[in-house]
Formats: sequence, structure tokens, C-alpha cells
Amino acid sequence: MKKLMILIMAVFVASCATSIENTQKATAHYKLGVSYYGENNIQKAFVEFRKAFELNPEDKDVLNMTGIIYLLHYDDFPKAIDFFQKAVSVDPDFSEAHNNLGFAYEKSRKFNEAIESYKKALSNLLYMTPEKAYNSLGRVYYRLGKYDEAIDAYKNSLKRMPELYISYYGLALCYNAKGRYGDASLAITKAIEIDPLYKGSKSKAINDLSQRKLNARGEDEKDIADYLEVLKY
Repeated sequence: MKKLMILIMAVFVASCATSIENTQKATAHYKLGVSYYGENNIQKAFVEFRKAFELNPEDKDVLNMTGIIYLLHYDDFPKAIDFFQKAVSVDPDFSEAHNNLGFAYEKSRKFNEAIESYKKALSNLLYMTPEKAYNSLGRVYYRLGKYDEAIDAYKNSLKRMPELYISYYGLALCYNAKGRYGDASLAITKAIEIDPLYKGSKSKAINDLSQRKLNARGEDEKDIADYLEVLKY
């Protein structure tokens, strides 16, 4: 019996040592992946994140970064959703992953699921960048034609980051859709004022938007057309 207990303890200690070693290796691969990602070397970053995932499939940061690559660089929304879901199952308070999951749902045209994920991100009072989720909520509500809810979301975004110019662009679209043309004009003027691309120059904004409209399609094309319309007010 004593020998059996010693054997069990030896196996347990060896297992723990292997687990610790794998975790350390996974962390090293993750850090290298982050470095590659910062250099915009997406493929090498992806390889490192996958190596980290194989060694430690419960690392929420690895899961989140792998999902980001699938979402933003490979346009593989189902796999992105899968990895973000894994991340939030590891840590239900991982607001960044909830926000990313919301965007993956949004890109998949699953708007109700997107709203739910954005709200879960915001339910964590320790979330460092709630303005991002509020802005995303505004965008989804706008797509659904829920303009009042969209306006509230954009305003909540701007309460937390007054210089988030994309929320002003969103407000301009919402006010325009509601026929509040004066408010739409004020919102887009503010957006252009703080947008580092235009620095307050309406003529530059009009020229740039007109060029972008040539290559835009679908909702993006309509949004740009609406911006240009608002700029005529």
C-alpha cells in the first residue's frame, strides 16, 4: 500500500511538473505571437498563438488573440466565434472577449447575439474600454433601425470618451435617419473636427468620402452617401 501511494505521488508530481512546463512554454509562444502581431506579421503571430493553444488550451488571452486573427485577418467568423466563446467560458468577466464575440456575431449578421455579447462586456464594471462596446451597440441598433437606442448607445460611448469621433459619425447617421437634420449636421461637423484624418476640413472630408464611395458596397456605400448628404446641410 505504501509503495502504491509513493507511486501515485510520483506520477502526480511528474504531471504537475509537465503542466507547469507546458504553461511556461505556452506563455513564451503567446508573448512571441503578440510581438509578431505588433509588427503586423500576422501569419507568424497566428502560428505562435496556435502553438500556445496546443500547450495550454485554457489560456483566455491566447484564445482571444487567436479569435482576433480569425475575425480581422482571415474573415473566418465561425472560428472566431468559437475561440471567443472558449475565452469567455474560461473567464465570464473577460469583457474584451465578449466585445470581440459581439463583433464576430455582427459580422455574421447575427445582430441579436451581437447585442447580447456587447451588453455582457458592459456588465463588468471593471471593463477598461466600455466606450468600444457602447459604440458597437449603437452601430448594431442603427442597422436594426432602432435609432433611439442607437443614439443612447452612442451618447454613452461619448460620455466615456468624448474624443471618440466614430460615435459622432454614428450619431450623424441616426439623426439623419430620424429627420433631425440640424443635429445630424452638428454631429458630423464635430466628428470631422476631431477626426485626425480631416482635422476639421470639410472639403477634405468630402473629397475623401467621395473617393471611398467609389469602391464601397452595400451598407458601407449607403453610410458614405448619407455622410455626404449630411455635409450638404
